[in-house]
Amino acid sequence: MTADQKIVRLKIVLDDVEPTVERWIIVPLKIRLDRLHEVLQAAMGWTNSHLWEIRIRDLGWGPADPDNLFGDGPFDARKTTFQQALAQTGAKRFTYLYDFGDGWSHTVKLDRFETLPAGIDATFLVYAKGPCPPGDCGGPFGYAELLDAYGDPAHEGHHAALEILGPRFNPAADTTTDRYDAVHRLVGRWIRKPRKPR
Repeated sequence: MTADQKIVRLKIVLDDVEPTVERWIIVPLKIRLDRLHEVLQAAMGWTNSHLWEIRIRDLGWGPADPDNLFGDGPFDARKTTFQQALAQTGAKRFTYLYDFGDGWSHTVKLDRFETLPAGIDATFLVYAKGPCPPGDCGGPFGYAELLDAYGDPAHEGHHAALEILGPRFNPAADTTTDRYDAVHRLVGRWIRKPRKPR
């Protein structure tokens, strides 16, 4: 008999951005931190093309860095599960940093712990509010300026903002369907396909 799997529901809010960009996801506690990063990327809508770090209290985990000879950079996220990191820190929330140039910071709160029967997909998106800002737009301040230009036809940057965001952009839209599909596709790539008999 296979044991149930422990899961946690997370609330993710993109800091310093209005209207609110928010996600609710469910992940297994045993997920590795590098995979948690991938889920956060898919849930938010980022392109996974910049450096990142998961900061839990005063500890950080990120991509493996072979040049980190003195151990002063973040720990290798491939070598720690979410459950191990939480046990080590006792935290109820953490920060997810993405694109150190633009400086996107996300506050992630642990909302609820539950169990699911083994064999059921334990990684999925529950709810998504607000589209992800475009990459390389200058962080929260640059995104706020972009939204101002988008909403003001008299603004000198209005046409450029229309080209970047598109004519139907709604910063407060419910984006659950698109983000759910993105997370589902990501998790599907992790599932091992059965070997073909020789």
